[in-house]
Amino acid sequence: MDTQDQHGRTAAPKTTAPRRPRGRLRIALAGGAAAFTLTAGLATPLNPVPQQAEAKAGDGKKVLTVAVAQSVDSLSPFLAQRLLSTSIHRLTYEYLTNYDAENNKAIPGFATSWKPSADKLTWTYTIRGDSKWSDGKQATADDAAWTFNKVMSKEGTATSNSNFVTNFKKVTAPSPTKLVIELKKPQATMAALDVPIVPKHVWEKVDDISKFNNDKMPVVGNGPFVLTDYKTDQYVKLKANKDFWRGTPKFDELVFKTYKDQDAAVSALRKGEVSFVAGQPALTPAQAASLKNEKNIKVNEGPGRRFFALATNPGARTLDGKKFGDGNPALLDKKVRQALFLSVDRKAIVDKVFQGHAVEGAGYIPPRFSDYAWQPSADQELTYDPKRAATLLDEAGYKKNGDGKRVGKDGKPLDFRILCHATDPNDKAVGKYLKEWWGDLGIGLKVDCLDDVSVPWYAGEYDLAFDGWSVNPDPDFVLGIHTCAALPKKAKESAATDNFICDKKYDDLYAKQLAEYDPAKRADIVKQMESWLYDSGYMNVLAYPNAVEAYRTDQIESITTMPKAAGNIYGQDGYWSWWSAVPAEGKSSSKDGSSTGVIIGIAAAAVVLVGGGALFALRRRSTAEDRE
Repeated sequence: MDTQDQHGRTAAPKTTAPRRPRGRLRIALAGGAAAFTLTAGLATPLNPVPQQAEAKAGDGKKVLTVAVAQSVDSLSPFLAQRLLSTSIHRLTYEYLTNYDAENNKAIPGFATSWKPSADKLTWTYTIRGDSKWSDGKQATADDAAWTFNKVMSKEGTATSNSNFVTNFKKVTAPSPTKLVIELKKPQATMAALDVPIVPKHVWEKVDDISKFNNDKMPVVGNGPFVLTDYKTDQYVKLKANKDFWRGTPKFDELVFKTYKDQDAAVSALRKGEVSFVAGQPALTPAQAASLKNEKNIKVNEGPGRRFFALATNPGARTLDGKKFGDGNPALLDKKVRQALFLSVDRKAIVDKVFQGHAVEGAGYIPPRFSDYAWQPSADQELTYDPKRAATLLDEAGYKKNGDGKRVGKDGKPLDFRILCHATDPNDKAVGKYLKEWWGDLGIGLKVDCLDDVSVPWYAGEYDLAFDGWSVNPDPDFVLGIHTCAALPKKAKESAATDNFICDKKYDDLYAKQLAEYDPAKRADIVKQMESWLYDSGYMNVLAYPNAVEAYRTDQIESITTMPKAAGNIYGQDGYWSWWSAVPAEGKSSSKDGSSTGVIIGIAAAAVVLVGGGALFALRRRSTAEDRE
């Protein structure tokens, strides 16, 4: 899936977010790449946004329009996991803390300060007194306490962010500016609680949060923007919050416009119908190259915070152990899983699909977060080795018949399905390679490319899937989605789990890292978790794609990337890009008469590895799908 953007499922599945998406990924490949990267100028939007979603020239509004490939899975911060959805929540709600765009350190958000007790079991947050809800009511600690308690209740609120509160014992608001969180045991993520704070006076009136889409416009929030309009698979429209405590955004409106085809989005950028094409999925090498010499268009490229991976279905199950779905039982054999990964050439994928705009995959955490990035040892590494893969398949009892087809002891051929995001050319491109590589081994593969992979994913009706999450500086979220606690309570219902992994050793390591305050010791435990995931064969990280995005320089004067030195614009661990964007003077109208704004120009060059510092300076995701 794709996920939060973090919320990254940024950590998360993809489908236009992966199924859980907070966010997942993809691009186009070499030989076959041309087939997937159509000439942008020939494409047309499949789902054009109605004219009313774009400001007309002459009405005085400065509108920034962002072309995105992802759809909103939910406008509810309790349910959303896709990167677009969680990015919208970062814009409309405050979190206790935020990330510094310069160095990823925790800085004040809804809370101006925070401190633990001597035993680190009680954390006290001072809540700012200058934050108001967009309906005029004061935002207080009581709103934060209600939000956390509601997530703790798991009354339809466990899909997103529940991992942050599983260790909470009690949350209270002794005064409007004081929030107190009591823990069962120490928790190292207390300055990285990536949970949107919602207005109690609005949400306490909701009868069933699990079915509430939060789509009564305008949506009451206290972030830099206010959500004012939404049309499924077409657009999301926000207006600047003039009462935002950090300052009013420079653009009057922000519109996320959905394109099912990224070539169509690129074409719209050329015409000035949109000003920015989001880097999730990243622009293909062909698209980026075609835009580099275009007048008034710049391509921004920076080290990504996402990973591109293959996930195997280990057997879908509920929290109480009830099995469901129809995953191929052959994948329950570790030798089969490792054989598949031994027959995947990561270098070829980076060179031919990403054409160098990515780093070869290894551990679960992207190298951008150097404190937690992990590499397998020489004797542990599953390098491209088809011969060894064939040997493992033989040992597992899947030998070739006279037709060169692998069959099990029951005589059934070894065939797999892989979920593919229809809007992501990377999935399709890599899928072609997998069919070839695995076909050489005698394994059949069907590539199922869907607009929304979340339905079969949650139902456990898949064998493998293209997966990806946006990872935050604090990796707790993307680690937590592989714990037993993340499994669904009921079959086929949405849950925090990524792909139904549940293992006691992994869970024990997760609990240890969560309680470890020493940054170096915690990082070591996290790397042990990555090593376990790698060896298990459940997750095969193929690449860490760069964030490749484009924008019109005649419509925006400046904008903040994250990291500032060389980072991404779309899908940040905060709201810095859209909050900071400054319109270009006198050039806000597009060709068709619509006022659509967008973007900057920050050359992407050096790869900046964001290292750690104090643990409390780190935060997760993000989406979304993030979680992406």
